[in-house]
Amino acid sequence: MIDTLDKIDAYINSKHISGEFDSMGREKPFFNIVIAARNIWYRSTDIDRRHIKIRPTKLSDTTAAFLATVHIQDWMRRENYGLFLNDWGRALATYGSSVVKHVEQADRLIPMVIPWNRLIVDAVDFDGNPKIEVIELTEAQLYERVTTHGYKRDMVQSLCQTRQARHTIGGTKKDNLDDYIKLYEVHGNLRLGYLTGKDEDDDKFAQQMHVVSFVEGSAKGQWDDFTLASGREAKDPYMITHLIKEEGQTLSIGSVQHLFEAQWMMNHTVKSIKDQLDLASKLIFQTSDGNFVGQNALASIETGDILIHKVNEPLTQINNSSHDITAQQNNGQMWKAISNELVGISESMLGETAPSGTPWRQVDALLQENHSLFQLMTENKGLHIEEMMRKYVIPFNKKKMDTAKEISATLEAYDITRIDAKHIRKVSVEATNQAIVQAVLRGENVTSERQEATLASARGEATASLSELGSQRFFVPSDLDDRTWKAVFKGLEWELEVDVTAEASNAKDDLTTLSTVFQTIADPTRRAVLSTPDGKMLFNKILSKAGGVSPLELSVNPTPEGNLALPPQAPQPVT
Repeated sequence: MIDTLDKIDAYINSKHISGEFDSMGREKPFFNIVIAARNIWYRSTDIDRRHIKIRPTKLSDTTAAFLATVHIQDWMRRENYGLFLNDWGRALATYGSSVVKHVEQADRLIPMVIPWNRLIVDAVDFDGNPKIEVIELTEAQLYERVTTHGYKRDMVQSLCQTRQARHTIGGTKKDNLDDYIKLYEVHGNLRLGYLTGKDEDDDKFAQQMHVVSFVEGSAKGQWDDFTLASGREAKDPYMITHLIKEEGQTLSIGSVQHLFEAQWMMNHTVKSIKDQLDLASKLIFQTSDGNFVGQNALASIETGDILIHKVNEPLTQINNSSHDITAQQNNGQMWKAISNELVGISESMLGETAPSGTPWRQVDALLQENHSLFQLMTENKGLHIEEMMRKYVIPFNKKKMDTAKEISATLEAYDITRIDAKHIRKVSVEATNQAIVQAVLRGENVTSERQEATLASARGEATASLSELGSQRFFVPSDLDDRTWKAVFKGLEWELEVDVTAEASNAKDDLTTLSTVFQTIADPTRRAVLSTPDGKMLFNKILSKAGGVSPLELSVNPTPEGNLALPPQAPQPVT
């Protein structure tokens, strides 16, 4: 696995794993075909944070699920979750698999993508074995972790005397100065005796974490060990994710690994062409002069020396012109074509123009067929995000909800309509009740018509004030009642559906669905059918199957007059 990772890193950086020069000192070109494939995988499987929503599984959880989405969006904004998703997607497209880590620090849950060159894991079974993350810190960073991570100060002081330079996996020195301390952060289901030091706990296991280091001692073969932090933990912070999981191996096959052979052959072909062109650019002669006997080495040909082929013959130029370059180019095109097939991309996805006379519908059909593979990969990413939400994000946010502070979110039109209906109803009733109380205290007669007019006016003012906010809304628990967020969510089982709606969709089909819906609603005859139970059921079924618009979005859409399509609310009696 380490050889595969080294090879992937080399190819992404257009480097040969066998060196930059051949055995004769000639430079080897790198004709990179893996980066374009990686970038297409990256773009085609992209997921944004706005696609992540919490859906209720029963009607009573509708409001709580919506507000849970708002809380999670607030957390994603604070922790820059969009950048995490981009880094994660790029790592998945490159390697096929990526390890993510969620760390609770103070009142934060920090998501991060761990580079493969910082991990020591089992190559076959990731979840069943300990995970070791290699961390290299400066002296200042290490002392900072005494406060932020609870490292033992005495161990830190001793370890800071053993500073060293960072090295690559191959042992190459990264730094000119020895300013770094190497740590190993170990997580796994390990023997409990490692924490307690008791012999009777050696046959018991618990999830735990250790931050350790070791340096060579003064005597040969001896090592000084350091344990900076250790303890039990509720769950493993590391999680392995895949675009397409390969059974029996930790690292699945990504876009770069699929092209190992094709990349090698492309480099070989391009180097053969380069060598021929270099040789053709030289002037090589032959002579009958016996003084040059023994100098007919291949290296001499490369440097343009004179060759002897027969005694008593004149000095003539050798025909060393390039030959059969076309065959080499055809061989390269063959490998380029097979590389596209291996990673499931087409010329159109690479931005190449289709051959003259190719119908547009044929190109569109090919793109749809190619994108079907990426839809599967995106679905797998969505399932991994759902697991992250259930395992790390939702439990963390649930613990942090004992507050009444205001949060904000940018919503879609459907969500705005749904939440505004609740807010406008509550605000307008409160304003109407207050106006009625003031009128009664002034001795005025409050008729039912006046109550209705006051309620309508309050509803209009609330609607106007919300429209000024655009697509952004601010929420506090008092929008529902005078409680904390924790009280609002009390009793809610977090068995909710995590909906990641980033799968690629056919915009042309969505527009066709929307056009059909518009024609149906605009036709009074067809619209009358929708008022019947059977017509409404079949129409909603069609919308659900076709996609493009949700039946629920139509049911709560505002009326043309600007008021919500909800039954009028009578004011509450004054107490």
